[in-house]
Amino acid sequence: MAFNLQTFKTRALTAAIFVVVMLSGLLVNHWTFLILFSIIHFGCWFEYQKLVALIDEGYKTITPFHKYGVMMLGWGFMLWMTNNAFNIGEVSLTEIGWWIILILIIALPIVEIITSKDFKFKNIAHSVFGLLYISLSWGLMINLRATGILSVGDLISIDLGWIVPLVLIASIWINDTMAYVVGSFIGKTPFSKISPKKTWEGTIGGAVLAIATVTIAGFYAFGLNDYISLIIISSIAAIAGTAGDLFESKLKRMAGVKDSGQIMPGHGGFLDRFDSLLFATPFVWLFMKLFL
Repeated sequence: MAFNLQTFKTRALTAAIFVVVMLSGLLVNHWTFLILFSIIHFGCWFEYQKLVALIDEGYKTITPFHKYGVMMLGWGFMLWMTNNAFNIGEVSLTEIGWWIILILIIALPIVEIITSKDFKFKNIAHSVFGLLYISLSWGLMINLRATGILSVGDLISIDLGWIVPLVLIASIWINDTMAYVVGSFIGKTPFSKISPKKTWEGTIGGAVLAIATVTIAGFYAFGLNDYISLIIISSIAAIAGTAGDLFESKLKRMAGVKDSGQIMPGHGGFLDRFDSLLFATPFVWLFMKLFL
């Protein structure tokens, strides 16, 4: 894959803007984090439904209640995965999320069967897969953010919930960028037919540089002493992230499109930008819950 300076400049400029927006949402507080990933959640869903409709034309016939209801069901799961640090006075987002889930998980299939002129079970299956692919990951991401918040009553005493999400996202960014750079300069061996531009040299180089950079920077620059966890999280990001990128590339190939959307010149849409994170987040969440 030859290095294209103009493409790199376009990607670098939009990436810089993207980083500013993302860091603002990630680091200001837990509310900006929730708002940021709520926007990402709905953006991913709109693009996913567009891709599925191109792959299976029958999905175009779903009712508006189905289309938006499944998105709200996923968002309800995100709210359910918060904790009392996200309460608004006496109002618990966790409880609101629970009620959204309960109501929609009952109402969606019933309304779909009653109102759909041509009911197709596979349309339900497509949406259930979307919940697993998109909403599950972002719900677990919210839970990672909430887990590190210690609160007394309505007051937050310690907020370290941003650390794991930031390490994970930084690992994804570095892996993607370094894989592109290394692959552009020395990449010769194709990695997968699904994504012809990917090379083994770029994939391995990106993973090694991501793991090394995140671990060294985290340990020496930011004082994160648990270097084993840094290595594991960045390794998960590199491996699962690459799988996520290939999966989304397969979806786009099946749909016959180059990008899932056009929100970022040189980077495509929400799914294009967050495909790696969608796959990596559940594995990092599992690691955190099982071993830390």
